[in-house]
Amino acid sequence: MKIKYLVYTLLLAGIIGFIAYRISANASKNGDSKEKDGKSKPMSVNGIIVQPQTFDNNLSLSGSIEANEQVEIRSEVSGIVEGIYFQEGSNVSKGQVLFKVNDLELRAQLRQTATKEGLASENERRAKLLLQKEAISREEYDIARADLKSAQAQSQVIKAQIAKTSVRAPFSGKIGLRSISPGTYITPAILVAKLVNIGRLKITFSIPEKYANQVKTNTMLTFTVAGSTEKYTAKVYAIEPGVEVATRTLQVRAIAENRDGKLLPGTFANVELPLDIIRDAIVVPTEAIIPVQDGKKVFISSNGQAKEVMVETATRTDASILILSGLKAGDTVLTSGVMTLKDETPVKVKVK
Repeated sequence: MKIKYLVYTLLLAGIIGFIAYRISANASKNGDSKEKDGKSKPMSVNGIIVQPQTFDNNLSLSGSIEANEQVEIRSEVSGIVEGIYFQEGSNVSKGQVLFKVNDLELRAQLRQTATKEGLASENERRAKLLLQKEAISREEYDIARADLKSAQAQSQVIKAQIAKTSVRAPFSGKIGLRSISPGTYITPAILVAKLVNIGRLKITFSIPEKYANQVKTNTMLTFTVAGSTEKYTAKVYAIEPGVEVATRTLQVRAIAENRDGKLLPGTFANVELPLDIIRDAIVVPTEAIIPVQDGKKVFISSNGQAKEVMVETATRTDASILILSGLKAGDTVLTSGVMTLKDETPVKVKVK
């Protein structure tokens, strides 16, 4: 029993000693955070003095790359495919025959209408002679002439149908994978292949409405694509005439050369769009900005204390952000410890 009491006594003494140690440590910590006069010790932070500077205002956006021209190749007439004259994935020229639909039946119809047209032409010639001799009425001649015009129109219709049996490339470009073979019965509903012109590409992107008056046609921009650090250039050539109400953005389109074929339609582009160069701009490091419910804020040093200031921001780069309102030249903006600061917290600023 003596051993049991001894163990309990030692445990109790240890607990009491630990509690006394924690009380002493906390008291010591609280004492360090106070000056000799009892005031809170200033918090050491870094800061910068705001100076006006020239700011190259670049807008970072996401866009999509599209083919300059793209079309689905289909047949306008139904029939048996008798020949395919392109290789999948190859380049084709404008006007090149891509495939041919059998036209034997149409040519037979053309010969039939040609015979009718010849007969109608002869009847019209005879009726004209008879009209000149006043052997027939004007009405009878008009009927003969109408029969001739009808036969000629029918021939033109069949010739147009025959022309449609040879499907040609509407522009030069690269043709994709085909879905037919020789002997396939094709209809206008069947997609044969896709033809795209990738020698030039369109980059489509949207900008916030507040920058709408800063974007102009012929503006040069740069962009990159995923998986590559290479920068490409493009020129703005078209701007939507109005802002999209649902998103409050303005759609812009640029054109880029793609002579080496490295860029592919359908991929995303990271666009850097240059806007107006701003003189005497107020710029602060991004780490100074604190997002809040009503917008963004920063802390400045005023009379040895941190002061909370709401700011309106604009363009953001990797290291800095443009301030539109809330700060002025000469303000000392705090750049470290800002997430733990409160309004009127005493601070000791180390200006960098």
